[in-house]
Amino acid sequence: MKNEDVTLRDVQRIVDQWVKQYGVRYFSELTNLACLTEEVGELARVMARKYGDQSFKPGEKSNMGEELADILFVLTCLANQTGVNLTEEFHKTMEKKTNRDSLRHIANPKLQA
Repeated sequence: MKNEDVTLRDVQRIVDQWVKQYGVRYFSELTNLACLTEEVGELARVMARKYGDQSFKPGEKSNMGEELADILFVLTCLANQTGVNLTEEFHKTMEKKTNRDSLRHIANPKLQA
């Protein structure tokens, strides 16, 4: 399935298969939350260097895609082990955001450039 489009359902299935084949078992939910926080911190580090005032050290590179994928992996682990269907929840979130924010951002003068 490499280099093919995948759905969130596919992602959840692929991660679950990987954990069962290579990971022995899921880490505890609390450990995975700590791992997620760590991965978000790694993304923040890249962002601070790419878009902020910090600079990359010699030999460092911008690996934003890798960090985002790491976040997706751990987030998917948390969803799988807690029984959350990310596809269903994503659709609910999009509906909620649309209902709540359909005019809010359009009418925000701070966003008009």
